[in-house]
Amino acid sequence: MRIPEWFAVMLAAAVLLAASPPPAGAGERGPIRIGYFAPLTGAFSQIGKDMTDGFTLFWEEVGNQVAGRKVEVIVEDSEGVPATAKTKVQRLVEHHKVHTVAGGLLAATGYALVPYLEQNRIPTVYPVTAPDDITQRKPARWVIRTAHTASQLTHPMGEYAYKVLGLRRVATIGMDYAFGWEGNGGFQRVFEDHGGKVVQRIWTPLNVQDYGPYLALLKKDIDGVFANFTGGLSARFVKQWNEFGLKGRVVLIGIGTLTDENVLKGMGDEALGVTTSLHYSAVLDNPANKKFEGAYEKKYGRSTSLNSMQGYTGARFYYEAIKAIGGDVEDREKFIQALRRVEVKDDPRGPMRMDDLGNPEQNVYIRKVERLGGKLQNSIVHTYPMVSQFWTYKKEDYLRQPLYDRNNPPCRFCE
Repeated sequence: MRIPEWFAVMLAAAVLLAASPPPAGAGERGPIRIGYFAPLTGAFSQIGKDMTDGFTLFWEEVGNQVAGRKVEVIVEDSEGVPATAKTKVQRLVEHHKVHTVAGGLLAATGYALVPYLEQNRIPTVYPVTAPDDITQRKPARWVIRTAHTASQLTHPMGEYAYKVLGLRRVATIGMDYAFGWEGNGGFQRVFEDHGGKVVQRIWTPLNVQDYGPYLALLKKDIDGVFANFTGGLSARFVKQWNEFGLKGRVVLIGIGTLTDENVLKGMGDEALGVTTSLHYSAVLDNPANKKFEGAYEKKYGRSTSLNSMQGYTGARFYYEAIKAIGGDVEDREKFIQALRRVEVKDDPRGPMRMDDLGNPEQNVYIRKVERLGGKLQNSIVHTYPMVSQFWTYKKEDYLRQPLYDRNNPPCRFCE
């Protein structure tokens, strides 16, 4: 029997189609690989654990996938050492072939990694690292920050200390490296712009075990002390502040990491009344934070903290950006631009949006340590809404000023 010509053509086309590979879809592109680095050992290991747990929790909640593609998170321990962090990031990029990198903690690490990330055009998210100039005078093309700058958190405290707490003569004490300098600079500039005086500055090394000799240097005629510490250093400082007999005699204020929840849980009455500024508190009363808090405590058996929230938010930014570009993370330019356009209205910290230099505008909360139901907490006493990294200063004027550092602003009133 003779096969009709039209049937033969259709049969040949069908055979050819069956023999041809299907067009590559999301599933055929393989998983999206995110390289994540954090200090999982060393002095800042609890912070590293918190930020990593928050990051992975978000991905678990969305089934470790986005835009039809699986997501693999490859974690490396940076040990809290900039040189180690650089080695681990290179391993993630060159050995594991990740599409993107996230993580980091210390400001020195954030600065040290930028040249490598820029040279290799690696879309990068800093969910915790806070060095000011990465999104200011020397903005990184391939890095966005979903956390904050150090000074963004302390500009508001400068105003609050003067206007609400009525402080006029203040000493500052903080860690002798970029995060300490920049946090101190933000506070000092605004406090003095309002009419206050920083009459003494004390810098302490990161490995200090005994703050007694530094506390002994404090002037007797001050009405407040602004402190800038993080991690285990915070708990040690607040405890020794109390032991030195300063609690109740001098007002203690500081950056929010001074009483972050992961150190507050180990403190006692010595922390009561300490007032700090931060873009988060575990007791924030909004639906997103309650959801996050419940899920985090159920999985890990501990309360949320600044850095668990920041890890969680960093993952959320990835999710939204990857979804917006249909999973096409191989197009690096498209990927980094999508990250820069993310706006989140229901983050656990509150609403946030990215500015044109890759840093979020967000609420900053003034918190006071209180005991409620037998448990210490950072109660919200005031909210500064949608704070810019430039505070209320004009961006152009702000960027013409030098970076806050160990000697800037100058200590004009130091005696």
